[in-house]
Amino acid sequence: MVNKPQHLYEFGPFRIDPAHRQLLREGQTVAIQPKAFDVLLVLVENSEKVVSKDDLIKTVWPDTFVEESNLSQHIFVLRKALGDTVDEKRYIVTVPGRGYRFAGPVNVVAVAEVVVKEGIPEASDTQFVDEEDSLIVASHTRSRTLVEEQIEPVKALPAVTRGWGTIAVGFACVALLGGVAYLLMPRSNHHLNKQDTVVLADFTNRTGDPVFDDTLKTALGISLDQSPFLNTLSNNKVRKTLALMARPADTKVSPEVAREVCQRAGGKAYIAGSIVQLGSEYVLTLEASSCQTGDSMAREQATAAAKEKVLDALGSAATKLRPELGESLATVQKFDVTLRQATTPSLDALKAYSVGAKLFYQVNPAAALPYFEQALELDPNFAMAYVELGNTYMALNQRGRARECFAKAFPLRDRTSEIERLNIAAEYYGYTTGELDKALQAMQEDIEYKHGSVYLGLADIYARLGQYDKSAEAARTLLARDPDYGFAFVQLAADDIALQDSAGARQVIQQAQARGIDNYFLHNDLYMLSFLQSDSAGMAAQQTWFTDNRVPVFQHYGPALAADTEAYVGHVTKARELTTQAVNSALQSDDKDDAANYRANRALQQAAYGNFTDARQFADEALKLAPENPNVAVQAGLALAIAGDTARALAVVQDLGKRFPKDMQLQALGVPPIEAQLQLARNQTDLALNTLRPGLQIELGNTSFSATNTSCLYATYVRGQAYLAAGQGRIAAAEFQKIIDHNGIVGNCWTGALAHLGVARANVLEAGASQGPDADAARSRAVAAYRDFFALWRGADPGVPILKAAKAESIRLQ
Repeated sequence: MVNKPQHLYEFGPFRIDPAHRQLLREGQTVAIQPKAFDVLLVLVENSEKVVSKDDLIKTVWPDTFVEESNLSQHIFVLRKALGDTVDEKRYIVTVPGRGYRFAGPVNVVAVAEVVVKEGIPEASDTQFVDEEDSLIVASHTRSRTLVEEQIEPVKALPAVTRGWGTIAVGFACVALLGGVAYLLMPRSNHHLNKQDTVVLADFTNRTGDPVFDDTLKTALGISLDQSPFLNTLSNNKVRKTLALMARPADTKVSPEVAREVCQRAGGKAYIAGSIVQLGSEYVLTLEASSCQTGDSMAREQATAAAKEKVLDALGSAATKLRPELGESLATVQKFDVTLRQATTPSLDALKAYSVGAKLFYQVNPAAALPYFEQALELDPNFAMAYVELGNTYMALNQRGRARECFAKAFPLRDRTSEIERLNIAAEYYGYTTGELDKALQAMQEDIEYKHGSVYLGLADIYARLGQYDKSAEAARTLLARDPDYGFAFVQLAADDIALQDSAGARQVIQQAQARGIDNYFLHNDLYMLSFLQSDSAGMAAQQTWFTDNRVPVFQHYGPALAADTEAYVGHVTKARELTTQAVNSALQSDDKDDAANYRANRALQQAAYGNFTDARQFADEALKLAPENPNVAVQAGLALAIAGDTARALAVVQDLGKRFPKDMQLQALGVPPIEAQLQLARNQTDLALNTLRPGLQIELGNTSFSATNTSCLYATYVRGQAYLAAGQGRIAAAEFQKIIDHNGIVGNCWTGALAHLGVARANVLEAGASQGPDADAARSRAVAAYRDFFALWRGADPGVPILKAAKAESIRLQ
């Protein structure tokens, strides 16, 4: 026995015992990992101080290189253990760009002596191995990948009634100084509040140089958006307000127009800027005025010695204007990256970027592409241009190219503002590496820092995790803040379809179209709704919309959708013709990714239907056309595995594991079906079932593995086949029925049709393994399921191998 002097820390219902390395809640031990305990102890010992991430890492891991993501994971564990939620972080608060702060009041309790038993080992990381293993999806060929429980859920999104500028982050240094920073702020009779909206007018350009047109307004908006205090009215809302004023969307927003827009939008101030050239110098003026009275609230002027210095001068003036409008000096100093660093030193590049941003919303995303590309030609280090180019490709459903853009932006993120840094991280982790947990973490910090379109990112991530109710909640939150945010309608409609609420989806689409919102994704949803309701006229109308679209990149989606529908009902020849049409159309618009996706999708259909020669041919063509696209690889790899080309299928698996080891969806839903199919080919049924572990909610997630924005549930389908091979008819039937019951997710994917045949075959097995009434009931279910399949395929091409096999099985059953 030894005696150790010690002290304890108490906060809320918790007590920390440093000597015994214990966290107690009301006397009961709270199990956390040793390193998580060390992180908590450092934060508590520095209560009410901001501890930087670097200092935390150096203190907790003094002699080891540790990535920041490791620290973030321990913070998540601690928040969960302490009961912190996204709405209410009572104890551990993120201070964006700096680190973390322990916010709860801490009492230090001195204890003279505490008796400690010798020989009892302290907790070690190995004690948590079994617990961690329960969160892991693994197979013999793939490294362990956390897929679900590591995701920090948004249990309750911030209330809709909060203002755009509400921030969860508290600045401890200001609090400790007792408001000194506030006393030092320049005084104004017109300070804004966090809930107040500011409208930006177009710059008055008196230089005669067109490079400043639009460019300076864009730069000013970027500079002010760094502030967690100011809330500038989005360009989309400005256009909608102009429409209410019966003005064209491209109306020049003069100071007079800006004031009227501000009044209609319920804003508090508008900011007008001007630039004039005096000799070799440029003079910039910013003036904020009251929307109601027109009185000046704040004014700043800056001089640039040369054209190349204009952005620096503008950024300086914007920084000085912020505290005059009521922002604390602490946040101004913290969130103030120079415009040259946040954007680009090239005015011409920023000009191209500005034009692209305007065209993206006013015309269509395709029109913006050349301008973002031009911006990057002028400045290859323009991080925001990479992001917007990536977002443009996402809007055009070209995820492969979007992935490349986000990958190029990521190394440049430290050059940008805090809000842009978080945005880049979210895009990179969400769409390039597929690390959905890190993407959510970046979005959570973004929400704390400044509310906005990050909710759309949250909605998309939750849909990919199969949490469609949370996705819909995030989309509704965004629409409550911005009723004209088009892609929020798109996401909400897709969520309703996935949740089997067709009526709700149609209502959402009608609401969007009533607000003048009309895009490819909404028409894709309308096509799926028509398909689910067997509305041939409705499907034809949407197919015509795509084919007749004036934007070439949208035209190939029509025949692609129709091809899947024809294949769904066994019209293999017609589906092949439409696929060829879609491929050619995509190639004409330089969209190799979609063209390859259509070929890979066709390959997988043919493999599933038993046409193995065609399957191998289409898979080979797809992989050659887009060798870097993981979604193409998943479909082609599974097609090759089903068609018996095991060597090439295995090569696909190995390549995906090497290139995308951290992609959560790929490693949970894309690679395992290929592996399991290869194992089934070797009669390794038990191994295949182990590879395709059931019960993960992510299994129902929205994936991009198929060609037309449906989630085919490949893992579920192959698992059903594995249970058939194992002779477990009852469980196999449940797997196939899961596909049928989630037709809002599966849509017109071929798995939805073949699931009926899977149910029939499963019940034949069940009938053979049962006796008496149970056998009769299973046989009746099998007959009904065959009937359902033949009804779907009543006009199918007669030579399809799987149809011929099904007919033979049905005859034997009768």
